[in-house]
Amino acid sequence: MSTRNTDNPLLRMVVDGAINTLPEFAEIKPEHVIPAIKQTLKENREAITALCESKQANDAHADETEIVLYLQNLQNRLQRVWSPVKHLNAVSNSKELRKAYTACLPLISEYTTEIGQHRELYKLLKKNRKSNLLASEVQVVIDNYMKKFRLSGIGLAAEKQQRYKSLSSQLASLQSSFADNVLDATQAWNKHLTDNKDLQGLPNSAMKMLEASARQKGLDGWLVTLDFPIYHAVMTYADDRSLRKELYKRFCTRASDQIKDGKQFDNSELMQRILKLRAERARLLGFEHYAEQSLYTKMADSPEQVIDFLKGLLNKVKPQAEQEMARLKSFAKYSLSINDMQVWDQAYVAEKLKKQDFDYTEEMVKPWFSEEQVLGGLFSLLDKLYGYRVERKDHAANRWHEDVRFYEIIDSEDTTIACFYLDLYARENKRGGAWMDSLCGRLKDASQNKIQIPVAYMTCNLTPPDSEGHAARFTHDEVITLFHEFGHGLHHMLTKIEYLDISGINGVEWDAVELPSQFMENWCWEKESLDLFARHCDTDAPIPDEIYHKLLKTRHFNSALTMLRQIEFALFDMYLHQNKEIESYETIREIVNEVRKLTSTLPVPKFNRFENSFSHIFAGGYAAGYYSYLWAEVLSADAFAKFKETGLFNKETARSFLHEILEKGGSRPAKESFIQYRGREPEIAALLKQSGIH
Repeated sequence: MSTRNTDNPLLRMVVDGAINTLPEFAEIKPEHVIPAIKQTLKENREAITALCESKQANDAHADETEIVLYLQNLQNRLQRVWSPVKHLNAVSNSKELRKAYTACLPLISEYTTEIGQHRELYKLLKKNRKSNLLASEVQVVIDNYMKKFRLSGIGLAAEKQQRYKSLSSQLASLQSSFADNVLDATQAWNKHLTDNKDLQGLPNSAMKMLEASARQKGLDGWLVTLDFPIYHAVMTYADDRSLRKELYKRFCTRASDQIKDGKQFDNSELMQRILKLRAERARLLGFEHYAEQSLYTKMADSPEQVIDFLKGLLNKVKPQAEQEMARLKSFAKYSLSINDMQVWDQAYVAEKLKKQDFDYTEEMVKPWFSEEQVLGGLFSLLDKLYGYRVERKDHAANRWHEDVRFYEIIDSEDTTIACFYLDLYARENKRGGAWMDSLCGRLKDASQNKIQIPVAYMTCNLTPPDSEGHAARFTHDEVITLFHEFGHGLHHMLTKIEYLDISGINGVEWDAVELPSQFMENWCWEKESLDLFARHCDTDAPIPDEIYHKLLKTRHFNSALTMLRQIEFALFDMYLHQNKEIESYETIREIVNEVRKLTSTLPVPKFNRFENSFSHIFAGGYAAGYYSYLWAEVLSADAFAKFKETGLFNKETARSFLHEILEKGGSRPAKESFIQYRGREPEIAALLKQSGIH
């Protein structure tokens, strides 16, 4: 381990004695990235060689815990250097940083593959895996290493191992390029409007958001962009049907060949290459196709089981979805004079129908969902359920943008057990969507006998404060998004496991990792919990019963259509990755169209290329795993049902969820954790009831 000081801010993260040091984001420059990564990889390689030589020279039985902690600390060193770079590339993207980030991808891929094919390390761990003296958590970590060795080609001949390395390196670069193209294509288009008549129907809060968007570019009037808060507002409220169509087309053809002035961002060839390389790598490892490889480390046993699960849901959901679509079409025709409702009309028509049926709009509840109230209530819920408090400590952390907040989570003994950064708002050079990621996980430092506390990044693209300086006010959907990501954060931060590989979200089967996040969404629907944070921004009064009941009635509004869309994405993903050879981009299009024959309730335009910006499966971790959202939703709905049965703030139920789910991380199979909490295996009935599927 390096004990020397350095002028590189990334390397200051990993000098000995600095396990709880936070990144100096303002000091990190693109020129720091490559030297820091190269040095860290070099030191890790040397340390692993020294470990293997030392243990081989000593014929006495090795200390398995010592070996595992040593390896976990090396893994942690690399994560603490790389994580800030990866995060900055997503939230403060620039050409220079992107270039440095992209240059490091093959270096990290090569290192990861090299460790996964390290025969001496494999022999050392395999030998110690046989011990009957192993603590259960150490055994799980070693078992995970064995799976990683298998998935890195440890059993392949030398020539095939080299091919595996090449495939992995190429995939890392291609997937990064896919994400870059989506970001660039999103930011490449905007529409400048100087007459507010073009934006009739938009509420005042949305108009202010578009006005602020224009001011950021030094323009008067209003600027329509593809950033999701703006896209969603226009598609939901704009009376101008031609504007909705134009915006829809621009959004759903991002990074495709359908836009003449954006072909440089076309992901079509990248997608075909990514799929082809994934399939080849899976076959190298002895799997029939990539879907089979993906499920090797998940709860689901086989692609066939996943397809059966999805089609079973499809059969339950589609009849109701068709009824919901028929209602939308009828309302559009007879109440809005839209005789041929199209996909760019759906959100607009749905909002109008919701207003008619429930006298409810998203704008109606915004005064009760101001930023400070929502955050205060969210943190109050954490205290009420699990006994932890949250304190804002911006001064304690160097942040990458003035909007970013920094918090500590503190236990009943006034000990800080975790920290997190919160980056709430959409802005230029920030990737769209919402996510939680880890700076570092909980880990016992073997050399110092100290505990590294987990630190998370929680990132959203919510509606920012308006141009007049008023605090942000969120839609209910945005509140749900925030709670969802905080659920991931709690899973990461409240763990009690001290081995990095299985602490927090690490080591949790991918199709169970959404359980805590989807579980948290439920608190956005219960009056008893809403009263903690749904307080009027001017009077602090709780949301009135009348408005709450209107909100509650909307929970099942078009719920079958919403679930059907998730089924469509999941089936497309699974069929795509069961295909052993994607010969061309047209093959991808054929799979899209075949799935839509099963799921579509409204014709989708031929120009639609949603798959070209489907970052979850082409650039993220959801390849042959998008079904995880629905799979985990069965778990989360059933988990929350226990609170409904015993009382929303029942201490025993909350304690059980904390101890059996959140604290356990990946130290045991997710199914076992669920059974320990629920007392039985998961049942789908709670999900159907929660979703209003009859």
